[in-house]
Amino acid sequence: MTQTPEHGLYPGTWRIDPVHSMVGFTVRHMMVSKVRGRFDKFDAVLTVPEDPLASSVRATIDPASIDTDNEQRDNHMRSADFFEVEAYPEWTFVSTGVRPSGEEFLLAGELTIKGTTQPVELTLEFNGALKDAFGMQRAGFHAETQISRKQFGVDIEMPMEGGGVVVGDRISIEIDAEFTLQEG
Repeated sequence: MTQTPEHGLYPGTWRIDPVHSMVGFTVRHMMVSKVRGRFDKFDAVLTVPEDPLASSVRATIDPASIDTDNEQRDNHMRSADFFEVEAYPEWTFVSTGVRPSGEEFLLAGELTIKGTTQPVELTLEFNGALKDAFGMQRAGFHAETQISRKQFGVDIEMPMEGGGVVVGDRISIEIDAEFTLQEG
């Protein structure tokens, strides 16, 4: 019988459980409020070796799956003004390293949006791992970062009378990810 690692994160290939995960974002709107949204279609594979600090993750997001609870806004976000989903149907994140940072971790990687790749760093919290009632190994993580939409070619300018812009440049990203260990 394999001994449980102290942290509960068994070596192997882990796949995200989209039913119990979320990829969300927040952006300033008209300089006075924030719009929140999420992407409903995404995938991720986490590869954990014996040393969990050598783990890697590869994730994809379908930008056409954006949901801000406003169909008109979502359709505009899918257009060439913003995400241009016809030409760029997938965004990717590929990790390049993870390191401890206090009680959390920093996950470095390359994010590609609209064909533009930029380095990003996410603050990562490991929420723990356990065997569920059905015998599956599960692990949970929470990650956050901020990016500049303009650095990824989402550079529409919509100035407002009196100053400011309709859509801010800084995008806060928040991810809650639950993974299951794949067999064999």
